[in-house]
Amino acid sequence: MLRICPLAELPAGEALRVDEVSPPIAVFHTDDGEVFAIDDTCTHQDASLADGWLDGCEIECPLHASKFDLRTGEVDAPPAKQGVRTHAVTITDGDIYVTLSDQTPNLPPGVTA
Repeated sequence: MLRICPLAELPAGEALRVDEVSPPIAVFHTDDGEVFAIDDTCTHQDASLADGWLDGCEIECPLHASKFDLRTGEVDAPPAKQGVRTHAVTITDGDIYVTLSDQTPNLPPGVTA
């Protein structure tokens, strides 16, 4: 389990990129107060999803507008064709923790973990 930060340090509607793991992950705190973690790299091209636009439980890639469901990692809008991995999130004593998925990441061409 990876400690990310205190929940109070990640405002609702914001995201945080975590580079301590490879590939990097993104942790999102939705306006509804939910917290999700996914691989940070868009599966279409090398772009940080933490830099995208958060709308409910959906993140839009800042590069070509692919959209991913934060709950499932599935693609909601092209050009991406593959989903991103999701990671389990727990909040313990006010801190965000992520348990990394053991599935193989879906990375865009030319990007390696």
